[in-house]
Amino acid sequence: MSRIGRQPIIVPPQVKVEIKGQAVSVEGPKGKLSFDLPRRTGAKIEQGQLLVSRQSEEAPVRALHGLSRAILNNMVKGVAEGYVKKLEIQGVGFKASVSGKTVNMVLGYSHPIRYELPPQVKVTVDENTKITVEGPDKQAVGQVASDLRSFYPPEPYKGKGVRYVGERVIRKEGKTVQ
Repeated sequence: MSRIGRQPIIVPPQVKVEIKGQAVSVEGPKGKLSFDLPRRTGAKIEQGQLLVSRQSEEAPVRALHGLSRAILNNMVKGVAEGYVKKLEIQGVGFKASVSGKTVNMVLGYSHPIRYELPPQVKVTVDENTKITVEGPDKQAVGQVASDLRSFYPPEPYKGKGVRYVGERVIRKEGKTVQ
């Protein structure tokens, strides 16, 4: 059985945590996030640590206890340091650019792909092929990176497409002429 929920969350000095009933808001140098705790769970601050507690030992409450603690830990880490996902585009003529809150991608289709960014997520593009997704919300950063990759996932024959930096694509052998 996991004991994640009982571990304290160390709050860095530059991060401010505010608890009002079931609502927890975390503010730091990278942004501000909030989360509503599930029923029968609670949170309190003691000696620079955030503690998450539960009011019963039922299985669903135990699971939500660990989940709540993990989400709050990700929020504290996100507003203090932020999260980063890096993508790279491979393929002749494939490129990306950012204009305001829109990512424009040319991936070999008959039309350019436009993707609107959610709030607090920042995307930068270097050399037209290296995409960096940054933000304080771990879920939002991962979702944006996944959405950008889903427009043209790496294909196994030529390796073209959008992939995470360091992702290995297993290449397949093409047809042979006899």
